[in-house]
Amino acid sequence: MARLNLKAVEERVTPLARRETYDREFIFDLLLAYGKPKGNVTRLRNGSLNVAADKDRDVAQKNVVYFRETDREPLADVEELRTSPDVVRYNPRFVIATDYDELVAVDMKTGENKVFPIRDIDKHFTFFLPWAGMEKAQYTSEAHADVKAAERMGKLFDELLRANPDLIDEQHGRHALNVFFTRLLFCFFAEDTGIFDDGQFTSAVGSHTQADGSDVQEFLTDLFDALDTEKPEDKASYLSAFPYVNGRLFEVTKQHVVPAFTKSARGLLLDLGVLDWSEINPDIFGSMFQAIVTPGKRSDLGQHYTSVPNILKTIEPLFLDELKEEFDAGFSSVGKLEKLLERIGAIKVFDPACGSGNFLVIAYKELRRLEHAILERLADLSPKHQVLYAVSKIDIESFYGIEIDDFAVEVAILSLWIAKHQMNREFREKFGVEIPLIPLKETGRVLAGNANREDWKKVCPNNGRSEIYLIGNPPYKGAKGQTKTMKDDFPFVFGPDGYSKNLDYIALWFTKGAEYIKGTNAELSFITTNSVSQGEHVGLMFPRIFDMGLEIGYAYTSFKWQNSARGSAGVSVAVINLRNIRTGPKYIFSEGMRLGAENINGYLADGSNIFITRRPNPLSAYLPDMVFGSMPRARSLVLSPEDRNRFADRNPCSLEFIKSYIGTKEHVDGLERYCLWIGDDEADAAWSIPEIAERLRMVKTERSGSKAESTAAFAAKPHRFVQISYKATDAVIVPKVSSERREYIPSGYVGPDTVISDLAFAVYGAEPWVFALLTSRMHMVWARSVGGQHESRLRYANTIVYNNFAAPALSGTIREELTVAALRVLDVREYHCERTLAELYDPDKMPDDLRAAHGEVDALVDSIYSKRGYETDEERLSDLFAMYEEMTAAEQAAKPVKRGKK
Repeated sequence: MARLNLKAVEERVTPLARRETYDREFIFDLLLAYGKPKGNVTRLRNGSLNVAADKDRDVAQKNVVYFRETDREPLADVEELRTSPDVVRYNPRFVIATDYDELVAVDMKTGENKVFPIRDIDKHFTFFLPWAGMEKAQYTSEAHADVKAAERMGKLFDELLRANPDLIDEQHGRHALNVFFTRLLFCFFAEDTGIFDDGQFTSAVGSHTQADGSDVQEFLTDLFDALDTEKPEDKASYLSAFPYVNGRLFEVTKQHVVPAFTKSARGLLLDLGVLDWSEINPDIFGSMFQAIVTPGKRSDLGQHYTSVPNILKTIEPLFLDELKEEFDAGFSSVGKLEKLLERIGAIKVFDPACGSGNFLVIAYKELRRLEHAILERLADLSPKHQVLYAVSKIDIESFYGIEIDDFAVEVAILSLWIAKHQMNREFREKFGVEIPLIPLKETGRVLAGNANREDWKKVCPNNGRSEIYLIGNPPYKGAKGQTKTMKDDFPFVFGPDGYSKNLDYIALWFTKGAEYIKGTNAELSFITTNSVSQGEHVGLMFPRIFDMGLEIGYAYTSFKWQNSARGSAGVSVAVINLRNIRTGPKYIFSEGMRLGAENINGYLADGSNIFITRRPNPLSAYLPDMVFGSMPRARSLVLSPEDRNRFADRNPCSLEFIKSYIGTKEHVDGLERYCLWIGDDEADAAWSIPEIAERLRMVKTERSGSKAESTAAFAAKPHRFVQISYKATDAVIVPKVSSERREYIPSGYVGPDTVISDLAFAVYGAEPWVFALLTSRMHMVWARSVGGQHESRLRYANTIVYNNFAAPALSGTIREELTVAALRVLDVREYHCERTLAELYDPDKMPDDLRAAHGEVDALVDSIYSKRGYETDEERLSDLFAMYEEMTAAEQAAKPVKRGKK
């Protein structure tokens, strides 16, 4: 089934907004509009796929939807459903309730909700796009108070730095200011969530300090001391109503000072108190707050915060889905549910690059929600469980982290405390039992340190039997972008000589993580740039990991980074799980689908653990050679259009020595360049033309001054290119790099009067069917996987991409059909000749007729590889790897056996 695009979904949803009346059929038609299979919807309609307990009013499909018809306020039903055992058990993406006038829906992954008239469904169709495999970008400034709060905190932070210049550069002073802000955050949160009395902190500041701010420092110092004092009688009378929190957060030491305040700073402090801090999400705010207080990061506010849906890509397949399946299997068994509670309480979660703790917070919350659902179900099943104890078996001491920024460590621990209080409130609302947060007893297991130089088993002990899950989003830095400190980390992990200098920085986390989990019950799942599973890097990192007896249990292939911040980072990432080899199922998640796999290799494809290396000739022997373009090694051999015109005006005979000269940029952006192309037998004639002779003397001077011996040697032959691959034939030009946004590398055809430069690849004498293969989706899938990236652009290489491309033998008929399809693509391009290839292949601007022409090529090339067709690129890649393995094995078997001397 083909995936729907945004326009198609909108067109299918719009008719649902024009009905005269609404009934139960609405939910079935809505699912069909988002491309859900007709067979599944039919089974849901007739009840065979409906897992709801009350099928008369509810429609529930596991992992998809829980829909309720109601005759009361729909919002009340949604609030009741979202934490109910049935919803937790079946894990629907959306919970919906409607009285067929108003519709209320909540996205269970993002927490986003919508309330609107059911007739306006077309105006809100993007809300349900995950049903069609399209995740939504959310904007925190619209949905939450986090950005507003962080930005206001930033203003106060700046004002306090101006008022306390001694805190700007001094490391101790800066740390003291950072800790001060974590205390403020707790106080604001506490007064809006029932830890303190409502508004208690802000009212105390406003009532007991002067308007000019002169005594705020003294007041807050006394207040923090009161929060660190257990007995009310030991506190100042006007502070006796404040509760005891504990000494870890509010201890008054020389290292934990309160800055001096100005009138403006006091006003900003009181303005912060006006915000509703109960809406703050600790998983989001921590990252944003860290950006506020980190020099140089303010402009990136929240940019690299990992959104909840992306965090769930690590924890759901890693352990949460299995726990919910166990909940489902034991739904009617008291013994099984009690055993599941014990298991959940023993789980450890470890983020060795935890930042402000958002992964740990989300994991904690998800486990608590599951625990609540189990307890609610046990209360339904057993009288003894109707008496609930005010405890949770899930302790924040079971959540471990390492973070190099000491302030982020404090924020991470604080975020866990806030998350615990939020879940305690949910517990109270569900069961009527209060679990007090204070006094704070847990101190947190987050260590300040360099994760690459710490012993992870000392941070989070691993006895081999414990259920431990490593999660996170370790830092990305390519080999060329690493600082000296980063480079110095490598010997700590690999030893002095056991690594390639081309490894990404995140390879250190994968390697240490692999060593941590090998031979134990632990597993890991990291979000990473997709570059670690592409090109050369696969062979640099994964052999060591696989040699430890580990495998990839599941992977999310390349997807766009989306988070809840404005201007979120535009990078492509993947999720990779590592575990000890076992017989359990393996999955590849791609384009909204979960695909089973026999084995997942380092390229995140279903295939053997093979590693693609450079080879000198095409694996498919009938493919013509692809070569580097010609290299002048002298700027003076290259001409601008103005140079060419001037030469022609002064001496028309010079044109016989001038050819069009293009590389990747000229080809894609439609730019003109020319070059002098002079054969050895034409040198004397060329020297006789003054304009050319002047250029050749310049070439001689350039090359003579070169430090490269090979270039200097060619000073004696200034008329010719140093490296020549040009042939006087038609040729296919293949760009060396291409935007990763493009669906196709915009290869092209050039005539015999064009010289392809060394900044592109050339296939001379190529017939059009070769062009069809190179511009097919099949070849693009291969290029993306084994070619890797240059910065954010797709990198192409003849020796590793083209020469390793497995192509089956082609009959004459197939070649003719490919030729027709190739010429159709070229004809459509010519029809749009006023536009550059960069414009034509922009995915947002690609003409429909060009897309259709490429679609014909894709379908034809796909049919060469598979009669069944392909639903995903992962299926294409799996077949390519299988064919590559088969062809290389046959090639090896055909080699003559070397016999020793008798």
